[in-house]
Amino acid sequence: MTIEVVIADITQLDVDAIVNAAKPSLLGGGGVDGAIHRAAGPALLEACRALPQLALGVRCPTGSARITPGFALPARHVIHTVGPVWHGGGDGEPELLASCYRQSMRLAAEHDVASIAFPAISCGVYGYPPQRAAPVAIAALREALTIHTGMRALLCCFDARMAAVWRAALSPA
Repeated sequence: MTIEVVIADITQLDVDAIVNAAKPSLLGGGGVDGAIHRAAGPALLEACRALPQLALGVRCPTGSARITPGFALPARHVIHTVGPVWHGGGDGEPELLASCYRQSMRLAAEHDVASIAFPAISCGVYGYPPQRAAPVAIAALREALTIHTGMRALLCCFDARMAAVWRAALSPA
């Protein structure tokens, strides 16, 4: 059971799976979602389009996860998860965010993933404060890693400021 914080471009990591902070449609967007779609190539969009819609424009509800191949990425798989939009914390955001991490880990285990990299889910345009998201995410990962032992989880941060937030949350109190 390993959790590490790295500063890197998630699309360049040599891991079994990377997690995409996706929109419910799974059809790409901005931020990490757009970067992953661009790096994986057009086959990723086609694979996402092939996933069934559960409601109009929703292939993956908030807190859930779906898996596709990684296509042109170094990673074999992309696990798409939809994080909650931050509304102040009273609309179930912590539970939904934790579910993103747990469901991603469940899919990873089902597909024999030994190493997985996560972005800071919901901490971009969805507005989740990183100082609140990091402890929720780390607790969910620690819980999942007690079930899915032997897996290596990377928390991939784009810059040193974000990495410091995640490292502080990872440190024992």
